[in-house]
Amino acid sequence: MPQRSGAGNSRGNDHPAPGPGPLFGRPELVCITRADAGVRITPTGATAAADISVSGLDAVAAQEDVTFSPLFGTDQERLRAQAGAPSEGAGADDATLEILDRMALFFHVDAPADQLDALAERLRASDAVEGAYVKPAAALAVPDVVPKKESEETELPPLNDMQPTGADAPPVSPDFTARQGYLDAAPGGVDARYAWTLPGGRGAGVRVIDCEWGWRFTHEDLRLNQGGIVSGTGSTDTDHGTAVLGEIGGDVNAFGITGIAPDTVTSASAFSIPTATAIRNAADRLGPGDIILLEIHRAGPHATGVGQAGYIAVEWWPDDYLAIRYAVNKGITVVEAAGNGAEDLDHADYDTPRAGFPSWWRNPFRRTTLDAGAVIVGAGAPPPGTHGRQHGPDRSRLDFSNYGACVDAQGWGREVTTTGYGDLQAGDNQDFWYTDRFSGTSSASPIVVGALAGTQGVLRANGRIPLSPSRARQLLRSTGSPQQDAPGRPATQRIGRRPDLRQLIPAALQTSSWVGVQFRGTLAGNRTGRWFTFNWPAHWHVVWTVVPTSVRTGAPQIGWKVRVERANDTYATYWIDVTNLVADSVEFEARFAVLGW
Repeated sequence: MPQRSGAGNSRGNDHPAPGPGPLFGRPELVCITRADAGVRITPTGATAAADISVSGLDAVAAQEDVTFSPLFGTDQERLRAQAGAPSEGAGADDATLEILDRMALFFHVDAPADQLDALAERLRASDAVEGAYVKPAAALAVPDVVPKKESEETELPPLNDMQPTGADAPPVSPDFTARQGYLDAAPGGVDARYAWTLPGGRGAGVRVIDCEWGWRFTHEDLRLNQGGIVSGTGSTDTDHGTAVLGEIGGDVNAFGITGIAPDTVTSASAFSIPTATAIRNAADRLGPGDIILLEIHRAGPHATGVGQAGYIAVEWWPDDYLAIRYAVNKGITVVEAAGNGAEDLDHADYDTPRAGFPSWWRNPFRRTTLDAGAVIVGAGAPPPGTHGRQHGPDRSRLDFSNYGACVDAQGWGREVTTTGYGDLQAGDNQDFWYTDRFSGTSSASPIVVGALAGTQGVLRANGRIPLSPSRARQLLRSTGSPQQDAPGRPATQRIGRRPDLRQLIPAALQTSSWVGVQFRGTLAGNRTGRWFTFNWPAHWHVVWTVVPTSVRTGAPQIGWKVRVERANDTYATYWIDVTNLVADSVEFEARFAVLGW
């Protein structure tokens, strides 16, 4: 029988990996140049277009063992062109341009690991540098015991410590779908079986890219609708990624498991390159209604250095925030693991930036000044007795899961049956391995991805526009099976609801239409006035008409022009310029028609 190999782990061909080697498990040094400096960095040093000293930056860039590479793109105009964004004066979206212009200032600095902190300090001293910081190494949920907190009596059990056990796989693998309780009806599962009865409910037409480390695309249950690795180089440690793919898109057949959305085309972007680059590369492969999954967390301000206590969602770091925001601005829903650090993401410590963060940074977990726009997923307990084990009340927060107001939804954080690992079925050939115990926010997040993919597929099949990232987040919060209390882990430690496709899909399909008068006004002769009306749900289709109520025959009295501001992810503001075309004063009313959504 074939032995373990890196089968299926090809190199993607998107934006190349900065630096000389893969970044698996390595910290990252990020440098941000000043927006007004016009900095250019080459292998021999740095220059600035403005009258700003680059002495410190130049000295670091000239070191033989240091390499600077643009994290997202070579310059603002090229980055805009690659993103398909217009220039100023050509209908540009100011918020989108701001993100792109900030991205153009970010550099990945490859250097010996023992020099990163010292180099960051030197870079921060340069007049041409706005910020420089070292990100802790990104990590998967690994079999580390999470140390107990003072309020807990025992240490938290390890995650994903499964080992292949048992004899070689039989000639035909058994059907394990009965063990996939997360496919079942709510409240225990997400009711994928209901979605499968609907056109598009298996995720047809939807693309998903999983961002992490390694995958086994040759697995017997991952042969259909798989796009392979599209960016970076996959690791030979493939169990985790293989388990994720199985939950989302495991094939429909008579053996093994079945994914929640098996018609979804699932690909991968590997973190052999900087995490922000991998996320941006994934976004450039996708479009509105598609999904990026971030199977990653890293050590935050409360990390103890023991296990993964204090690990948090990656959007807290400025470059990862920008990469996520870039994807969301393209209409791509980003699903992000909350992390397995047992952390309260509402803690005030997360409001304090790390040394070297840029001046514009604010805590994105607050979703006020900055909001990455991602769907953040926590880990909830499966129904008691699943696979003969107990993890607390169904849908209660599991002890390792991060929680907080920014956590939007939950999935099963224990007892997930899927592909990989080999504790349910093993043998010499990993293409036949299955697990009963995939865990963490790592197992929870793909369940939410699958539910969203099925919903987007139904919308496409019905000729409807896909859910925007903001609308997806809204519906996950307003539908589904509610979180429950557990001893010492009340539902106020928010991880959100478990998706219920029997609720989610009808809510997404629901539409209505109505008309009304939003405002009335008076204009003097031959004058133009501007009115605005705000907090209109951005997914509504709204048509505006301005009609004079003063009677005057013989010629048109009113002209109007409507412009739209996307004020935030959720709401639009309409700016309506009204022009009186005659010499007499005119009264008018602005009428709206909501055509649906």
